[in-house]
Amino acid sequence: MNEIMQISGKNKGKTGGKKLKNLLDLTGRMVKYNMKIIFANRFLWFLLVAFLVFILISIIAVLDNEGLDISFIYGSLLLPGVLLLFYPTVFGIQNDDDARVLEILFGIPDYRYKVWLVRLLITFLFLYIILVCFTWMGAVLVLPVPVFEMAGQLMFPLLFIGMLGFMLSTMIRSGTATAVVLVLLGVGLLILQGSIDRSMWNVFHNPYNVPRRMNEMLWARVTLKNRLFLVSGSILFLLYGLLNLQKREKFIK
Repeated sequence: MNEIMQISGKNKGKTGGKKLKNLLDLTGRMVKYNMKIIFANRFLWFLLVAFLVFILISIIAVLDNEGLDISFIYGSLLLPGVLLLFYPTVFGIQNDDDARVLEILFGIPDYRYKVWLVRLLITFLFLYIILVCFTWMGAVLVLPVPVFEMAGQLMFPLLFIGMLGFMLSTMIRSGTATAVVLVLLGVGLLILQGSIDRSMWNVFHNPYNVPRRMNEMLWARVTLKNRLFLVSGSILFLLYGLLNLQKREKFIK
């Protein structure tokens, strides 16, 4: 009896191991396939431009040697971060349409949600890794900064902007038009930044740039409220974008 139970346990273990192996294999293939779509040849150009922009800003700052502090490093990394997530989030729907993948996605119930959630997860994971590399370079070449903490702080506004771009792409369905709208919104936010600079509503809030005559504890509270606002907005943009993906007739002509 004991031998039968041992054999049964071994068989169950083998079956469970095969299922886990198949699941990991399927996940690996799905991630690899989506990486090819997300990080197409155009993304390499965005990565190169983001790197050059960061290097150029750093060189100018070192030569001028004015206002070179931790808040400057944060600001200098924000623009390259926007450039890195711009292509995957804004042009994703258009790329699927150009590759004739949209019909396949809409033909499988709820599969499109899983595909886009995986793509967004991969995009922001790679964005964080690249930001860690850029921040480390800034810490070595320009000014010592907390690498992982700063990369994490940068992810809040970038997550907000990326999810906004994703939502707009599901509404407009054209990468170029979505890019124009997103740029105009960004310019509008920059114009309004002077009036909302010290409030929680500032998308480009710099947690390291403590205003003069403001208590650091009060600034930390503003930063916490700002981060909650950005996360809440990101979740709403994601949910609305996924909801737009239900409207098959607007995507398949």
